[in-house]
Amino acid sequence: MIKLQIIGHLGNDCTTNEVNGKNVINFNVAHSEKYKNAQGNMVEKTTWVKCAYWTDRTAIAQYLKKGQLVYVEGAPESEGFLNKENQPASSLKVRVNNIQLLGGKSDNADNQQSSGTGSNVQQKVNTVAGVEEPADDLPF
Repeated sequence: MIKLQIIGHLGNDCTTNEVNGKNVINFNVAHSEKYKNAQGNMVEKTTWVKCAYWTDRTAIAQYLKKGQLVYVEGAPESEGFLNKENQPASSLKVRVNNIQLLGGKSDNADNQQSSGTGSNVQQKVNTVAGVEEPADDLPF
C-alpha cells in the first residue's frame, strides 16, 4: 500500500457529483514550499494535487471552500494527458481516505473563534465524516 499525506490549501470550492450511484467530492489542493536556490534567490514552488473523495457522507463538502487549509491522506494515482503544446504530461491525483479541516481561510462564522484554528468546525466535520480521532491528533 502506498499512502500520500498532504497539507495544503484548497484551490477552489469543491464539487460534489454522483457517479454510478456513488457520491464523489472533487477538489484541488496546493502545497507550497519556499527555499533558496543555488544562486541564493528565494524560490517558491507550488505542487497541485487533484483529490477525489468517494463517500456517502457529503456533508463535509459545505466546508471545502477555496483557501481552506486541509490535511488529506489517501492513495496516489497519476493521470496522463496532452498539454497545450500537445506534449505528453502527467498530474498527481489522490483517492482520498481521510480529510481534516485545519483552519485557515473560511467564510463560515463557526470558524471565527478566539484561537482562530477552526476547531469547532473540525469537530463538526469529524462527527459528520465519521472520524473517530481528535481534531488535533495528526499522524505526524
